[in-house]
Amino acid sequence: MQPFVDSTDIAADGAALAARMRRDGYLFIRGLLPRQAIANVQRQIGDIVRAAGWLARDRPVAEAIADQSGFCVDPEPAYLATLRQINRLEDYHALKHHPALIGFLERLLGGAMLPHPRVLMRNIFPDRAAFTTKSHQDYPNVQGTTEVYTAWMPLIDCPMEVGPLQVAAGTHGGDIYDFQIGAGAGGIEITEPFEGRWVSGPFQQGDVLFFHSLAVHKGVPNRSDKLRMSMDVRYQLLSEPFNIDNANADGQPLAWDDIYAGWRSDDLKYYWQRLPLNLLPFDRVWFDKRDALAFAHGEAGDPRAISVLQRIVARDADPAKRARAQKLLDTLET
Repeated sequence: MQPFVDSTDIAADGAALAARMRRDGYLFIRGLLPRQAIANVQRQIGDIVRAAGWLARDRPVAEAIADQSGFCVDPEPAYLATLRQINRLEDYHALKHHPALIGFLERLLGGAMLPHPRVLMRNIFPDRAAFTTKSHQDYPNVQGTTEVYTAWMPLIDCPMEVGPLQVAAGTHGGDIYDFQIGAGAGGIEITEPFEGRWVSGPFQQGDVLFFHSLAVHKGVPNRSDKLRMSMDVRYQLLSEPFNIDNANADGQPLAWDDIYAGWRSDDLKYYWQRLPLNLLPFDRVWFDKRDALAFAHGEAGDPRAISVLQRIVARDADPAKRARAQKLLDTLET
């Protein structure tokens, strides 16, 4: 694995940033956000996940020392219940509007930004390599326009042993790569290995990795004693088509009124509803393929289907489909 190309020195040069993004499909920027802003969000989330049994109770939450007895993964009910508590934090959602992020993306893309309402929290337990996020692209999930950019932000210092993100450089210029089902975020795994193209590196609080929605990426296994805590926030030009599903909270069902109930300010509530959005409907073609693979593998007794079947049970709108997935889960999990 090669190190990231560090773009910190061109962070103020929009034309140079755009050229490098076109070439590599990612930008790695050191110290873009104040450490204090990241630490504040990590502390609030840490209190929630420690109460859920995910962090050691005898250590400060800032150290993020994992308690393996609390292990769970998305979309298990215990994980989603904790995720919904995190989703109620005002500072967690406000971070995506930080002027340093918005200003950087406006320089990169040259226009007014739309931060996606949905924020994704990743909590990766150590020594669970099977659940490390597999190789995938974001576009099948976000859609609207391919010109969506993810900002990946660790909430703790993230040396290589903690398991940062890695990107296959230059993979953003094509189409959707073929995939199979897999454990970890999204429930899919791209089959092509992209040998020699993977780049990564250590992160500190405040460092941000930006990447294109078609750029292939995956997690590095967490081989530390820490809970790897990170956020995914997505952005696009306001003028580009927007998939309104990205205005649903992660870990739904959870209404925004519930999320907003304890907020101090109204300024950021329903901000996207005040914007002139260019809406484009969601296309289920890739989700349908994923789900069909999960049913076929599940009916063949393959435990790799469990993660996707759990997602169907937790999130699919079709009750018959949920019931079919639950029946298979009952068989596979016994």
